[in-house]
Amino acid sequence: MIIKSAEFITSATKASQYPPALLPEIAFAGRSNVGKSSLINTLVNRKHLVKTSRTPGRTQMINFFNINNAMVFVDLPGYGYARVPQAVRKQWGPMIETFLSKRETLKGVVVILDIRRTPKTEDLDLIHWLNHYNIARILVITKADKLSKNRQLNHQAAIIQALAIHKAEVILFSAKTRLGRDAVWNAILSLINIKDDKSA
Repeated sequence: MIIKSAEFITSATKASQYPPALLPEIAFAGRSNVGKSSLINTLVNRKHLVKTSRTPGRTQMINFFNINNAMVFVDLPGYGYARVPQAVRKQWGPMIETFLSKRETLKGVVVILDIRRTPKTEDLDLIHWLNHYNIARILVITKADKLSKNRQLNHQAAIIQALAIHKAEVILFSAKTRLGRDAVWNAILSLINIKDDKSA
């Protein structure tokens, strides 16, 4: 995918603060420190479009980004980090469920999982919400470069078993090596029904 422009639009915590629903949207969700910001930055070939942090739980708002004036990426707050204040953690569920249930231009959600971590209750809850609201999902397993090939296969198999899905439903990804970047883009473009213009 040729990235011609990638710009921050706005941040929101409630529906009244969302930008106008004019373009198809793809949301990104995952546990804190799962590599969500790095995934988005790699997809759009920008180092700092989405701010990355070594401190999990820093993103506590819904952030919207205009990509090529053709689609919007929506960065959802990371979940599941114990040091985030309890009040903020309690806010996450209603904030995200409101977005998932009410955003008519949402075409799908990229669910991000760390290859080194077994899916937990919050991950399963998110997938349950997507199924409940009939929202398409793209499952991406990040940080593949952190493990050897054999351990990659073993950890990937454990994640697939925990989610009760097929191997073909997940994409292995690494921001460092860019493994899986094209596969993620192909899945996104398929959901929003846009052809990949490689000639631009």
